[in-house]
Amino acid sequence: MADQTFPIPGAVDATRPRAGLLEWLHSWVVTVDHKKLGILYIVYAIFFLLVAGAEAMAIRIQLAIPHNHFVSPEVYNELFTMHGTTMVFLVGMPILFGFANYLVPLMIGARDMAFPRLNAFSFWLTAFGGLMLYFSFIGGFGSYGVGNAPDVGWFAYAPLTARAFSPGHSTDYWALSLIVSGFGTLGTAINIIATALSMRCKGMTLMRMPLFVWLLLVVSGMTLVTITPLTAAQVMLLIDRYLGGHFFDAQAGGSPIVWLHFFWIFGHPEVYVLVLPAFAIANEIIPVFSRKAIFGYPAMVAASVGIGFVSMTVWAHHMFTVGMTAVGNAFFVLSTMLVGIPTGIKIFNWLATLWGGKIRFATPMLFCIGFLFQFLIAGLTGIMLSVAPWNWQLHNSYFVIAHFHYVLVGAIVFCIFAAIYYWYPKATGRMLSETLGKWHFWVFLIGFHITFDTMHFVGLLGMPRSIFTYEPDRGWNTLNFIISCGGFVQAVGVLIFAWNLVYSYRRGKAAGNDPWDAWTLEWSTSSPPPDYNFAVDPVVRSRRPLWDIKHPQDPDWKYER
Repeated sequence: MADQTFPIPGAVDATRPRAGLLEWLHSWVVTVDHKKLGILYIVYAIFFLLVAGAEAMAIRIQLAIPHNHFVSPEVYNELFTMHGTTMVFLVGMPILFGFANYLVPLMIGARDMAFPRLNAFSFWLTAFGGLMLYFSFIGGFGSYGVGNAPDVGWFAYAPLTARAFSPGHSTDYWALSLIVSGFGTLGTAINIIATALSMRCKGMTLMRMPLFVWLLLVVSGMTLVTITPLTAAQVMLLIDRYLGGHFFDAQAGGSPIVWLHFFWIFGHPEVYVLVLPAFAIANEIIPVFSRKAIFGYPAMVAASVGIGFVSMTVWAHHMFTVGMTAVGNAFFVLSTMLVGIPTGIKIFNWLATLWGGKIRFATPMLFCIGFLFQFLIAGLTGIMLSVAPWNWQLHNSYFVIAHFHYVLVGAIVFCIFAAIYYWYPKATGRMLSETLGKWHFWVFLIGFHITFDTMHFVGLLGMPRSIFTYEPDRGWNTLNFIISCGGFVQAVGVLIFAWNLVYSYRRGKAAGNDPWDAWTLEWSTSSPPPDYNFAVDPVVRSRRPLWDIKHPQDPDWKYER
């Protein structure tokens, strides 16, 4: 019999001509590989991060001085709506689910997600939803009625969304795009749950799973619960607008308050849907750069599950001023304060992990340290706003804007940057520049605090949110100018980051398989990983499988089993 040779999976065939651009693009469009889909999610989200940042800059130019005319009131409302919608639905959720797509199978020793085709379908639904939203900007289509973006706020309160007050199709694009992307998000959440529960490698029990996977499992369960009422509300909105449903029409027996309940039963748990993956990122990075195992693994798991349950009960603290009963107000005061307990457990556990560790202040760790400090402040101002009388005074003021930007930017975006610096070598085989990374961190940190620290004070002075301009005698002039300057400093930091991504992809130094000397399974394979992830299915005997192989003398080994 003639000698036969078999190709090694993932090896390059030297006799085959190099793929052209169209073939390369085709491979990304039709892929069902979880790693490529994760990268597509992340690139998609970074693109919209730049778009949302540009919208924020236009808003801050308009508000830098009183009686400014940089944009018209109509364009300002569109920018405000599109910025908020983009950051929540097209940046926050896709990028965090992108990391989940890329990392969960690698961390649990699986070859792919449980449902690869559903994974691809979910991404393209999400991408199509974002494109549909921004299609509303395009004019010149006559009877199609497009040409102006949604202008009803990212929360789209009734009755502003009624056809009498929003007669074009911009609100329809907003609702339809979020329905479509919402179905994509549901598909991804189902896939993560199925993968984490049924695809773990031999020996990886639930209490040996990386905390990253644990938190994404909790987040996916929350997503199934929270996206559903939002989708239902958007369907009711479209029925109101075109079929005479009157769900939110007070004159016909409906209630605008129903929209508030439906939206915020999604909207506030959504904050935790976004911030729990940020916690998951910190759970992986802080121990590696502290050279210590995470402190209190069982407590961290319990706190994560506790946050998931309690966060479902806090939504109406956004509604203290709408006239709920005293009992209703008291319930949501208490539930909002209660959610601070498991969150506080996490902060103390991170600090205990840092305590006594041999800390390396590499760029991922710098962003995580910034996250710890800023999320603590965000939590404290959140507790302040949970007190109904205090909330009554500051509701819809810039103090609230400052608070949730401390969460969305100070916690979530900082952890996203940390994750990119940490896992970029795994995905590309190249290290990001540490010099540019530190410049990015310090410039962005300074700009963040110039903007959002100052914003607390202008809110305490009574500046309401969502206003197009203001009178020069209110005492807000200097503070607003400082806030706008801080926004441009942040923009410089983001540009440094973007340049670092491009420059390092071409010229960054080779990363190797495990540049950080970590211990989770994704670092045991090549950088970037092969299509099949693992040539041999891993076997896990502790919470730190790779670390234990490299450091069998570690005295913590038995404890971590």
